[in-house]
Order: sequence, then structure tokens, then C-alpha cells
Amino acid sequence: MLASIARAIFGSSNDRSLKGYQRRVPAINALEDGMKALSDEALAAKTVEFRARLADGATLDELLPEAFATVREAGRRVLGQRHFDVQMVGGMVLHDGKISEMKTGEGKTLVATLPVYLNALAGKGVHVVTVNDYLARRDADWMGQIYNFLGLTYGVVVHGQDEETKRVQYAADITYGTNNEFGFDYLRDNMKYRLEDMVQRDFFYAIVDEVDSILIDEARTPLIISGPAEDSSDLYRTVDLVVKELVKDPSTYDKDEKFKTVSLTESGSETVEDMLKEAGVLTEGNLYDIFNVSVIHHVQQSVRAHTLFARDVDYIVRDDLVVIIDEFTGRMMQGRRYSEGLHQALEAKEHVTVQAENQTLASITFQNYFRLYPKLSGMTGTAMTEADEFAEIYKLDVVEIPTNVPVTRKDEDDEVYRTAAEKYEAVALLIADARAKGQPVLVGTTSIEKSETISDLLKKKKVPHSVLNARFHEQEAEIVSQAGAPGAVVIATNMAGRGTDIKLGGNLDVRLKKELSSIHDEAERAAREAKVREDVAIAHQKVKDAGGLFVIGTERHESRRIDNQLRGRSGRQGDPGRSHFFLSLEDDLMRIFGSDRMGGMLQRLGLKDGEAIIHPWINKALEKAQKKVEARNFDTRKNVLKYDDVMNDQRKEVYAQRKEFMKLIDVADTVAEMREDVLALMVSARVPEKGFSENWQLGELTADVSRVFNMTLPIEEWGQEEGVDESHLRERIGRAVDEMMAAKAANMGPDLMRFIEKSLLIQTLDAVWKEHLYALDHLRQGIGLRAYGQRDPLNEYKSEAFALFTAMLVELKERVTSLLARVELAPERPLAPPPVMRMMESHAEPESALMSELALAEPAPAPRMTMAPARTPEVDPNDETTWAATPRNALCPCGSGKKYKHCHGRLA
Repeated sequence: MLASIARAIFGSSNDRSLKGYQRRVPAINALEDGMKALSDEALAAKTVEFRARLADGATLDELLPEAFATVREAGRRVLGQRHFDVQMVGGMVLHDGKISEMKTGEGKTLVATLPVYLNALAGKGVHVVTVNDYLARRDADWMGQIYNFLGLTYGVVVHGQDEETKRVQYAADITYGTNNEFGFDYLRDNMKYRLEDMVQRDFFYAIVDEVDSILIDEARTPLIISGPAEDSSDLYRTVDLVVKELVKDPSTYDKDEKFKTVSLTESGSETVEDMLKEAGVLTEGNLYDIFNVSVIHHVQQSVRAHTLFARDVDYIVRDDLVVIIDEFTGRMMQGRRYSEGLHQALEAKEHVTVQAENQTLASITFQNYFRLYPKLSGMTGTAMTEADEFAEIYKLDVVEIPTNVPVTRKDEDDEVYRTAAEKYEAVALLIADARAKGQPVLVGTTSIEKSETISDLLKKKKVPHSVLNARFHEQEAEIVSQAGAPGAVVIATNMAGRGTDIKLGGNLDVRLKKELSSIHDEAERAAREAKVREDVAIAHQKVKDAGGLFVIGTERHESRRIDNQLRGRSGRQGDPGRSHFFLSLEDDLMRIFGSDRMGGMLQRLGLKDGEAIIHPWINKALEKAQKKVEARNFDTRKNVLKYDDVMNDQRKEVYAQRKEFMKLIDVADTVAEMREDVLALMVSARVPEKGFSENWQLGELTADVSRVFNMTLPIEEWGQEEGVDESHLRERIGRAVDEMMAAKAANMGPDLMRFIEKSLLIQTLDAVWKEHLYALDHLRQGIGLRAYGQRDPLNEYKSEAFALFTAMLVELKERVTSLLARVELAPERPLAPPPVMRMMESHAEPESALMSELALAEPAPAPRMTMAPARTPEVDPNDETTWAATPRNALCPCGSGKKYKHCHGRLA
């Protein structure tokens, strides 16, 4: 009550923000006549003037009015588009590091040129982030005309470019690209061995287009670069055959569609165990024994694949591949794969080639990637519903910008039917009626399957239409561009992030480009152009008279934003329009989140077949259900972030340290300190300070020194000398090691030794970091079970992740010391090129991944190095002191058959 009274008197916080920005618009407008009077050369020279003033101490905020006025005039001359006053407000919001919510058709792409130009004057690089490669190229080529005119450089980063091309694109004043490519380039840069091989500059300022799609919808899923792991494709196929039989009986599993989880029942576990034993997969113990953990993981993923994922809804099968369908855009996500073996389970289910699994080499979430930018802003048509999340996670405020022309679209109340068949019949009749009067119709669906159901109905009624979904992705631009033509009917699987406006009467520019491309005679071209312009103008008026674009939603989405994005396609720039949503009690949202008694209640109220219930209360009830789902999804993303924040602190430390090593020409002091730390730990473990000499473990210390430093020293004799203590032993061993390393450096030459030290240090850091990520992956998978012991999984994860990180640093120091002690030149051997490592890029959906194969850039050729094995002791399975520096992925020398890191080398 008090809040509403306060809003009525003082206005909302959004109103107050807008007033502050609107007060600055007259100052920009006052400069317009002066800018118009300038020649092209004088207008372009403003860039040089602004940069000089910045160098003299001026701030970007002080330059804002003149810079915005300059861009407005450049846009008018180059593109024939003058920025509206509300677009100036949107530009100021973006410059202030906030989110600008502007309705569809309000010209967000043009708005971005204002803050992009202003911030690019600083010369530190501005990134404009889009949702796909097509939009990155389109926006760069389109708006790049303004930047070129004003003397700024721009670049485009898309998938598939080589390293040198990317380096040039990132060096430009302004760089357009996708969120995935920016993120993967960051991860790849932190796997390089030389600073000059890195493609990105230090981060400065980014504008994220479709900010809700990128920072919220895709933020549940980390970017992952992974390398090949052990192949288990045969196991997936065998388990699939078992699970296929198992899930025929619904009593063997419990499925929760609301939370998208499935688990085996007690009878299901017993049944699958018997079937696996019969199939020869389980050879000992029961399903839940520790040594069968891999088998139960395969079973769980296969059960998920069969019960939670549907073909032509969640994925399609094409060219021997399982291709994921983006639930937000309906697009095929070429190369994207579910992680943790789920994609392999789907491949086994669909009888296509089962691809190899992968191990994480580097990963980051979008939340933590975009928080690396000192200044971040975004723009979209729908952000207010997620304002709390933007504020809490990214510290970004949302400002709703008013439309240039008032919206006249009519949003009708939803119609709710008892069955999906009744709903689709009503939709088909309404489409036919709208088309008959020349009104274009955009039909929104939530899956390929549902879009094809409506398509079949329209074919029966002989209604011409186009289908826009993952199957017909290639024709997207053409279909969308003409979706506003009189009587056009387009069925689209989600319209979020399509990036193309639907213009009433059809898209003039697209038609001109298409119809004039084959005409070379100037007179004929002019005549044809005039005819096309006349046709589009007539069509535009006809569609306006028919009521504008009619948007029909065939189902409510879990997120209100997706519904609003579909609705927002109609009524752009003051055009007439209409939107209407149809629902049934069989829809996922109604079935999962609605009341089970609703269907019976409607029947008792006398609702007959083919009849619908329409009431504003229904809309409110649906909005509440959507809010519940949005809150649950927010919690999911927050939970992912909490765990990733733990890794992020470690990631930042490792990447910063790695970059520091790369900058240093000489790391001799660093490796010497590591050597001292390793020796101090080694001696204190075997010869405790102030401990009795009879408790000293001098034999073990001798073996440790031999294992790590590759030296045999008379430590037991030294220990018998009078007055010797822990510090004396440490100093004598240290002197001997230093002398050995000095002799090695003298033999190799100081330059070569420095090169070897730096190369081994960085490569070993990469190796232990990769193993650390592997350990964290396993820790993360099972940490939730700690809740059964009344312990907070997050706190447990933080504690154990820190312990693992500390152990990783100890391992790094010991491994670097041991490798340097053993390195020898082998000049008689020919130089062999370093092996090329095959890697996968993944952007996981809660479990999923954008994967594309690439070869890691080869490091600079180095002198051939080899370990000197001659002085390594004979390995005795019963004597740990003879095992030397066993690689962590090698079989354990004890003979258990397990990897060393899972046996005697397991980190505490």
C-alpha cells in the first residue's frame, strides 16, 4: 500500500532513472545543426579531436554529448538512419554499465553504436557480443560503415578463424563476436605457451546483445575445453540394450518431470543388476559396489536418455549424429554435446556412432567470464522479469526505455482447452480465418514435433504456410524476412534471439537484394526497384488494414520472457498488431505445475468438447506458475555459480601465475624457490624439528632424495655425525642439489637451461591443473550426498577443493623439481615435432556442450629433451621408495591394476 502511494507521488525507480537520462538529451540535440554543417572530412576528424582531449585528461562522460551527436550525424549520412531521442537514452544507459530494455523493432543494433563509439575512443577495445555468428557478421558489416566513416577499426570473431586472423580482429577498436567464441578464446589463450600467441587483449568494455538469453538462459551451462578420455563406447551400447528392456516397465523407475530427474526404484535396481550380470557387464559384487561406480553411472545416463529426452523435441538425428535442439530458439546446435556421458547414451539409444568421452582441460561459466570485464552492459527486449537476477549475479541494473511510438498491439486473454487436439483445431481455424482477410500470422510453438502437428493440420485445411524450425534452419532469414507479407503464415519453433524484424508488407531490403541481383541494365534495375517499392508499400497498407501481424502462441513457455519475445514480434514502431495464446490441460506447464483436479473441475462446470475457458484470472494463475519455474531456474543457476566461484578463485590464481611465468624471461629464481620448498617438506617429514635422532627416518629420506632429485647421497652417514640436526641436513642436501643443478646448467649453457626451466614450469602447471580439474569434477559429482550426513555440500566442497588446490601446488613444485633434476640433452637424436593434441570445445546444457574439434597450436620447436633413466632405481612393487616419480595416469607400481592417482598416488 505504502509502496504504491510512494510510486504515485515520486514515480518508480525506473521513472527516476529515465528523467536523469532525458535531461541530457537536449544538450545532444542542440549540437545537431552544428554537426550537419560539417563536411564529411570534418565530421570524421572529430575522432582524432576526441582522442586528443582524452589524452589531455578529459573523461568519456564529458565527451558523451558531442560523441553521441557525431554518431547520430554519421548514421544519418552513412545508413540513412537518424537516432531517435529514446535511442540516445538507451545509449546512455549502456554507457553507464546497465541493461537497456528496448522493445523489438526499437533499433537496439543502432543504439549500440553510440556507447561503442564513445568507449572505443579510449583505444582499449570494445566487445559487442551476439548470440550467433550470422548476427555478429551482419551487425559488424552494417554498423561498421559508421565506424569506418569516423576513422575507427572494427573486426568480427567467428568460429573457424585461424589464430592470426583472430589476433587482428581483437586488435581492432571494436570487435563483434559470439559469447561462445569470446569465452573459448579466453580459455584457449590461457593454454598458450607464449604471450605473443595470445589473441585477446585485456578486457575493457562489453555490450551483450540479447543479454537475457546469454547471461541467463545459457548461464546454466559452463564453457568447457576437453581432451579425449578412455573409450567406453561398447559399454554404452551394452547398457543401452539392458535399459531399453528395463524402461518398458514403469515400476522400475521414478520420474519427476518438474525437476527433470529420474531414479531407479528398488525393484528396478534389482532387475537391472540381474540383467547386467546376464550381459556380462557386472562380473563381481553388486551394482552399487565402489568398483562398479562406472557401470551405475552408465545405467543412470541411459535411463535418463530413454525417459527424459525425446527425439524431435530435445534432439534430432541427422547424418549419423545426435544434434541437440536449443529449447530457447528451436535451432539445431551443431557440434553441441551433452556432457557426463549423456550424449553417448543418446547415441547408443538412436543406434548412431558413439563418440568418445572427454576430460575437462579448462572451463568457465558465462557468469564468471563476463564478470572479468571492468564495465559490462546489455540490451534486450525482455529483461525486467529477471531484474533481480541481473542485480544479484552481475550487479547490473535494468532500465526500461519507452518506445519511440506508443505500442498499439492488442494482447488478448489466453484460451484454455481440455485437450491438445481441441486446442490445435481452434488454432488452425483462427489461422485460416486471419489468412482469409490478408492478415499475416506468426505461430509460436515449443518443439519441432508440435510445429509439425500444426503444419499437418493446416495442410489438411489447404492453408499455405512456412515452417521455421531446426529441420529448415537454412531458410530462416528468407522465411522471417517475408513473414509480414499479406496472408503469410509462419510456424516458428521459438522466436527468441532470431535477430530479424518482421516488417508489415514484407522486408523491402531483402526483396530488392533478391530481385535485383540478376539485373545489370541500369534502366531496368531502376524500373524494377520502383515496382518492388510500390508493391511493398501497397502490401504494407493492406496488412495494416487487416490488423497487423497476428501472433498466436500455442503453449506457454516456462519463462515469461520467451512468451514476451514472441509477443514482441508484433506491434513494432507503432504498427497495429494482435497476440493470442492457446493452452490445454495437456501442455507441459499446465500438466506439471497446474492442479491435477483442474480437468475434473472444468468438466463439472459443464465445459464441452471444443469449448475454451477465457478469463483474466487464468492469465494471473499462469503468471504465478511461470514465476515459480523462473525462481527454481534462478536457484539452479545460483547453485552452479556458487560451486564455480570456488573454482573461479583458483582459476584466476592459476591463470595469473601462468601469465606471470610467460612474461618472465628467466624463472631460475622461481624453480630454485620450489626446490627449497620441496626439500624443506621432505626433510621435515622424515627428520622432525627437535625430534630425537633415533626417530629419524634417514633411509627413507635417502630414497626420497633419490626419487625427487635423482641423486644418491650418504645421508645416513651425515646423520651419525656429532651435532647434526634437521637444519644441517637440509643445508647439506640443498648444497649438493644446487651444485648438481649448477653443473647441469653449465653443461647445457645458461640460455638453454633458462628455456628448459620455463617450458617445463608452464607445461607442468598445465598438467597438474588438468588433473586438479579432473579431481574437482569427481568431487562435484558426489558432494551432494554429504547432505545425508547433515553436512552442507557447498561448505564441504569449498573445504575439500582448497585441500586439493594446496596438494596441487605441492605436486607442481615436486614435479618441476624432479623433471629438472632428470632432464638431459640428447643431441644425437633428430628433433621430432611435438604431438598435436585433439581437443573439444563444449558449452554444456545443464549437462550439455558445444563441441568442435581443433588442434592445439604447436609450441615453438624446442631442443629435444629426455629424462635420464640410467640412475633410476629398479622398481620393486613392495618398496615405495623404488617407484621414482610415477606419472599420475600410469598404472600403480604396487600391482593393483588401478591408476597411480587412484591408488597410492591418491591426493588426501
